Amino acid sequence: MRSLLLLASTAALAPAAWAVDFVRDVQPIFEAKCVKCHGGEKQKGGYRLDVKRIALTGGDNHAPNIVAGKAGESTLVKFVSGGDPDMKMPPKGEPLTVEQIATLRAWIDAGAAWPESASGADHDPLAWWSLLPVVRPVPPPIAAHPVDAFIWEKLAANQLAPSPEADARTLCRRLYFNLTGLPPTPEELARFVDETQESHGSRETYEALVDRLLASPRYGERWARHWLDVVHYGDTHGYDKDKQRNNAWPYRDYVIRALNDDKPYTRFVQEQLAGDVLFPGTGDGIEALGFIAAGPWDLIGHAEVPETKTDGKIARHLDRDDMVANTIGTFSSVTAHCAQCHNHKFDPISQEDYFSLQAVFSALDRTDRKYYRDDQQNARFQDLQRRQRETDVTLAAVEEPLKQRAGKALTDLQRRIDGASKTTAQKQGNQTPDFGYHSAISKEQDAVKWVQIDLGATATIASVTLLPCYDDFNQIGAGFGFPVRFKIEVSDDPEFKTGVTQFWKRHDETFMADFKNPGLTPFTTKTVADDGTAGRYLRITAAKLAPRKDDFIFALAEVQVFDAAGTNVALGKTATALDAIEAPPRWRKANLTDGLAPVAPTADERKQLLSERETLLLSFADEPTKSRRAALLAGQTQLAAEVTKLPPPSAVYAGTIHTGSGSFAGTGANGGKPRPIFLLARGQVTQPGREMVSGALGMLKFQPARFAVSPEAPEGERRAALARWITDPQNPLTWRSIVNRVWQYHFGRGLVETPNDFGRNGGLPSHPELLDWLAAEFRDSGGSLKKLHRLILTSATYRQGSAGNPEAEKVDAGNTLLWRQNRRKLEAEAVRDSVLAMSGKLDLTMGGAGWQDFVIERPEHSPHYRYDLADPNDPKTWRRSIYRFTVRSQTQPWMTSLDCADPSMRVDRRNESLSALQALALLNNGFMVTQAQHFAARLEAECGDLPARIDRGYELAFGRKPDPADRTKLTAFAEANGLPNLCRVLLNLNEFTFVD
Repeated sequence: MRSLLLLASTAALAPAAWAVDFVRDVQPIFEAKCVKCHGGEKQKGGYRLDVKRIALTGGDNHAPNIVAGKAGESTLVKFVSGGDPDMKMPPKGEPLTVEQIATLRAWIDAGAAWPESASGADHDPLAWWSLLPVVRPVPPPIAAHPVDAFIWEKLAANQLAPSPEADARTLCRRLYFNLTGLPPTPEELARFVDETQESHGSRETYEALVDRLLASPRYGERWARHWLDVVHYGDTHGYDKDKQRNNAWPYRDYVIRALNDDKPYTRFVQEQLAGDVLFPGTGDGIEALGFIAAGPWDLIGHAEVPETKTDGKIARHLDRDDMVANTIGTFSSVTAHCAQCHNHKFDPISQEDYFSLQAVFSALDRTDRKYYRDDQQNARFQDLQRRQRETDVTLAAVEEPLKQRAGKALTDLQRRIDGASKTTAQKQGNQTPDFGYHSAISKEQDAVKWVQIDLGATATIASVTLLPCYDDFNQIGAGFGFPVRFKIEVSDDPEFKTGVTQFWKRHDETFMADFKNPGLTPFTTKTVADDGTAGRYLRITAAKLAPRKDDFIFALAEVQVFDAAGTNVALGKTATALDAIEAPPRWRKANLTDGLAPVAPTADERKQLLSERETLLLSFADEPTKSRRAALLAGQTQLAAEVTKLPPPSAVYAGTIHTGSGSFAGTGANGGKPRPIFLLARGQVTQPGREMVSGALGMLKFQPARFAVSPEAPEGERRAALARWITDPQNPLTWRSIVNRVWQYHFGRGLVETPNDFGRNGGLPSHPELLDWLAAEFRDSGGSLKKLHRLILTSATYRQGSAGNPEAEKVDAGNTLLWRQNRRKLEAEAVRDSVLAMSGKLDLTMGGAGWQDFVIERPEHSPHYRYDLADPNDPKTWRRSIYRFTVRSQTQPWMTSLDCADPSMRVDRRNESLSALQALALLNNGFMVTQAQHFAARLEAECGDLPARIDRGYELAFGRKPDPADRTKLTAFAEANGLPNLCRVLLNLNEFTFVD
């Protein structure tokens, strides 16, 4: 009613006699009522009322909100006057007065005159360097090499000059560490120095070394580590339980192989997002999908909480968020994940964009996927799987009418097949169905429930057997209600307050034994005491309940308590419980000790029942249907036989369709159909809005932001569409992102200092023309990373010395303009691998499962990774660090002290810190002490006397002989403290841990 009155009142006042002035009359209304949500700080709905252009033409959903000359058609007037009950403006506080609305109407009807001087700054959100098309600039004529041309021009503009070229020894060590992560041997270094002198510093000698190192298999191992940092690869799940991922490593090996093979970057990206779709039948196309699953995964939130629960929805939302952040952050260097609760605060990324990206991954889970590394075998395997799925779907469609006609007869027969009608009392001729105990229903899975048996007198208990139930509810069937976690205790106190003995435990933890649904298989446990456990009362406490449909329960068919003679002393005894559904005869506490429980049929009985089921179905089929069904069944058998002829498949932990049971059912049970994705108000799963379609970022206009993928299309088509969008030649983010990352690893800092954020909250490019030239060159020349490396490494800019220059530092203290090369500290992996190279123990075996430098405690539940218990002399741990089994929850202490990347985070740039902890770790860690001993043994085997050993050790560590003063000091130290301690000193000198 009020809305109608307002409309009527403002309509009457609209043709006011006074001339409305925007600055005097309108702007104060906007400032008082509107700009808090539609101004410089916030832009709800992409709309602003402090900038003329956006106010008159902008807005995400209702543009134009102001129609000049037509107040009646302007949604702004409609919203502020209450004409739309679902769009109250302002949403909080006092509404506009009748007079204020009349002023707005009069101003709009008069033409909505808005002087430019009264408008805020009109910043086009798309007018940002990273979003503009990549245009290849012409290199300045100041140098022949394009990289030097751009660098030197900027140096000259700042009255700076490049530094002289580094000496041959320094360049050789720099290239080896940069491209392989390993030091050159003294022989390799001497050969390069000699060849450089003989050729008088010829570029051919230097470039030949670049090419040789790029062709080395060590190159892929070195640069894969950089990539795995960015995608936060790990070999465990993370979160609370942090269980192992024993099949994650094939993705790591894929990255190494792809880099060594110089796979074109477009294909490298596309394989990691949709290799199974875009390159079907290839092993790489499956292994590469490990990218999608590289990040942490919440085992509890996925495997123990169903998707119907709020916590389950949150877990899966966060899982997809990680996939979106990893994809867009890695390949496009923007923070799209910041838009999950609201439109991005700094960049033109909307919530709609974010949830459209979530929709791309909505069918996926993280799980093992079977495949073959051989492409021919894999293509055969994938084809057989596809045909099996198609046959299963067709057979189900043919059988559905037959099942409907069979009705209850088929249901009863299926119950018998499942064991629902045969009981433990059948031998006495009792055909009673599956009676049992059923707790009260709980909305929380961790609610505690218990049942208790009064044995009538204190008894010595040798073992306890729990028999599962059967129930048709929600097709749970066998094992209905069997607890996920439970304990068994004995006491003479019926309240279990005193004298409680733990009858059964696992790994010294009360509630740490997770059980999958056992079906109808009985669970039997013996007492922890060798001579039995005595007590009158036995209690089974469920600490984690079994999932039902939208709730949780505890159910058992029978509890059997056996003494040493094998007698069930619980039979017929009194059972009590914390709570129960008493619905006799089916559910009641007394059923726990009545001797009745469902049991699975024997193999022969099951065979007979299946034959009866076949006869029943065929009795409702006509001849064409029988023939069709027989052909499909024969096809199933033939396909299964073809699969068995293949050798056992491999497995990779990847983003894929999961078919499971219980809480972690995945979308496989639904044919892999993507989950519906809704725009969530404030990012809350409890506040879903409209359903989203798959898409990407609307701020880039080279392709439509929403993908034209049919809802009925296989889920992989969404990923393929995103892969094509990311690798489109016109996508400016992709090509700038990767060349900036490569540049960073060669110089220690990217041309953009924030490699994961090319938005307004990130850094500006120090050399924008060079960045675009490199991006265009890389994109247009086939996306070869090795060519990009060679281009950068052959520049004079890269070959510069790293010595300081006080005068240059006054102008550019941070060396942003690159008047010298940056002095680089070795990463943790390079330090470790170099130590092994010094000792002669480095194992260069490539690929395969990762080596472990820890001992695992409690592997069945929450593994505890004990690095302190590992043997530093175990040869299995002497492989390269890239093959180390990487744990998320408990990072390797020694590696962590040396700034190793945290695998739970996307690390775009490692720290290069110096600390006392690093000095202590390098001096005293067991690995360093052990390898120093091996280093000394190597020197003793290779050299005859102490002076020769000192010279050889110095050459191995630093690529040069010690000067006379150092040799004298080292000799005295070795004579006083022994050669192993001298080797520890060498491995702790700064010259060992710095590249230059």
